[in-house]
Amino acid sequence: MNTDKVGTYPFVAEPFHVDFTGRLTMGVLGNHLLNCAGFHAEERGFGMKRVNDSHYTWVLSRLAVELERMPRQYEKFSIETWVENVYRLFTDRNFAILDEAGNPLGYARSVWAMIDMETRKPADLIALHGEGLSAYICADKPCPIGKPGRIKVKNGEVAGRHRAQYSDIDVNGHVNSIKYIEHILDLFPMEMFRTKRIRRFEMAYSAESYYGDTLTFCREQTGDDAYDIEVKRDTDEVACRSKVIFD
Repeated sequence: MNTDKVGTYPFVAEPFHVDFTGRLTMGVLGNHLLNCAGFHAEERGFGMKRVNDSHYTWVLSRLAVELERMPRQYEKFSIETWVENVYRLFTDRNFAILDEAGNPLGYARSVWAMIDMETRKPADLIALHGEGLSAYICADKPCPIGKPGRIKVKNGEVAGRHRAQYSDIDVNGHVNSIKYIEHILDLFPMEMFRTKRIRRFEMAYSAESYYGDTLTFCREQTGDDAYDIEVKRDTDEVACRSKVIFD
């Protein structure tokens, strides 16, 4: 059992993980962040495998990433992760993305819930894992970016539709959280990524989507380089919302 509160995990920006600009994609970075959360939790006794044995699972509720720059192709970097707070229904987990010398490339904040795999209802984290989780709270380690905010799309226009296919579906049987990130960024033209970079990216997950669902993406521009996106299922139920801010 690892007793360190902060976990650190090394990576390399592989050629198949970067886009046409030679920098890591947001989808791959998001996947690395989620993997680090899983590694950290598993090493400390409250990971996915352990909670699955009790018929519970972790689900990502919110994610906010803010970057100075993305790692370049073949660049070595690392991700630190730690638990900031534990509440009855949610836990806050933070991340630092560091270059090889330990300088920050960016930070991320996330909110997680644990749900019953049969009822799909939230579990009481304090009752189930209070002492185990609380032992790893690291509230004094800085994460100098804003927490995920409330995203509202009031006058969004349909920017795209996507039918959920085999490659979208994860081990839990619903659309993978990272796939939403990739589909949302596909709403923007190549020229946007040629001339600008993503400074801040947020996701707020509301409901699960499944194989065969048609997802409708509504986009609203809220500033010169800021966009809010809402993703709905066929049933008109909101699956997730996103905020993208470019520089």
